[in-house]
Amino acid sequence: MSLQEQTLRERKPWYRTVPDPMVLIFLILVATYVLTFFIPAGEFERVMRDGRTAVVPDSFQYLKDVASIHPFDIFVAIPKGLISASQYLFIVFIAGGLFHILQKSGALENAIGVAVRRVGVERRNVIITVGTFIYGFFGVAVGFENNIALVPIAVLIASAIGCSSLVGTAMAVGGIGVGFALSPINPYTVGVAQGIAELPTFSGAWLRTLLVVTSLALLSLYICKRVTRMDFEESPHAEALSKHLSDYRMSRRDWLTLGVFVGGLVAMLFGVFMSGWYINEIAGIFLLLAIVIGAINGLGANGIVKQMMEGAAGVTAGALVIGVAASIQVILEQAQIIDTIVNSLSSLIEGIPIMFAAVMASVVQGVINLFVPSGSGQALVTMPILVPVADLVGMSRQLMITAFQVGDGLTNLIVPTSGGTLAMLALGRVSYAQWLKAIMPFMALVYLLCWGGLIIGHLTGY
Repeated sequence: MSLQEQTLRERKPWYRTVPDPMVLIFLILVATYVLTFFIPAGEFERVMRDGRTAVVPDSFQYLKDVASIHPFDIFVAIPKGLISASQYLFIVFIAGGLFHILQKSGALENAIGVAVRRVGVERRNVIITVGTFIYGFFGVAVGFENNIALVPIAVLIASAIGCSSLVGTAMAVGGIGVGFALSPINPYTVGVAQGIAELPTFSGAWLRTLLVVTSLALLSLYICKRVTRMDFEESPHAEALSKHLSDYRMSRRDWLTLGVFVGGLVAMLFGVFMSGWYINEIAGIFLLLAIVIGAINGLGANGIVKQMMEGAAGVTAGALVIGVAASIQVILEQAQIIDTIVNSLSSLIEGIPIMFAAVMASVVQGVINLFVPSGSGQALVTMPILVPVADLVGMSRQLMITAFQVGDGLTNLIVPTSGGTLAMLALGRVSYAQWLKAIMPFMALVYLLCWGGLIIGHLTGY
């Protein structure tokens, strides 16, 4: 082997040299601090209209005698950001604990094993489609990082029907990612963004429901027609079934476990739509479900706490990213430059048809997601800027939030700073390079689909 070949082999791929997401966010925080010296402070006049705070067009003015920010404030902003985003951190921790208990119960694996046996291995495309939609449902209802533990089960399903672990990973990571990205009831992105925009929680769900269903159908077709035929070098450590398909059974405990979980999700939706529940109430439901499911599966109080802690530990990094990202908002507010940025952004898209402005907003959010991979954190940073921009250019707040959701959520499937995605790929025994080769054509298709949805949303008065 020549010296040049050895050097190329030892050189790390670009995606392995990207700093940790926490490091990237801190660098953005520092860059934000530097920007405060170049972007002058300013503000819009705001009024209350129909119970909502609205920006008065053409009321922007620069502020004088605004105190400069001390470098030490960069570090003070981080605990302030953690405090301001505390409710979002807690729901991530609690949901992580719930799903860990659910996964440890074995009810899900047994259910999938029984389903594969009854449908029949020869009906491979049906199993892939149903599996993709099941994972999409978990992405819609549970979240993203909270479903990391489910990936090996999808690999087991793929193995059972004679497919590679790439197929199982595409079902799981793709389904969860699309479900989370376009969920009509996503508390981490839609809930946060609509709270900032002063809209009813999970309102405007019809367009997001349409987008998530059609996108999951597109993903299922893509996996069946393309991913199953891709050349893939199977990892020697790929997951295998723990037992033969004929040995899988659903016990009464399994049925009860799944029934309680689904019932809890139904109760959560009822509370959100009928009683105005928000993040804290949703976290309370998740905590109650964890206790009940743990008790059903024979866990004592200490066992439930232990598994809750294990589950929470698995999502700690993702949860802390939310709080650290919120510190960027702290600096922006302290420097009073948010409205200045809003004024500049509104002038950039002035004259562009609103339907294309929504598409552009989704592209911008996708780029931002490379640096702020937390959906809740990104909402906390960008929504206070983009909601007033929507007001100024005549775009509905609902459409802007959906554009934010498309741009933020879908790019989680490909950006190397998405820790949850990389963790799922590791569990699926699929390298990042292999994943990009498999998923990039789908990304182009799903973006075109969602951009069409944004345009339809504008034309229908969404």
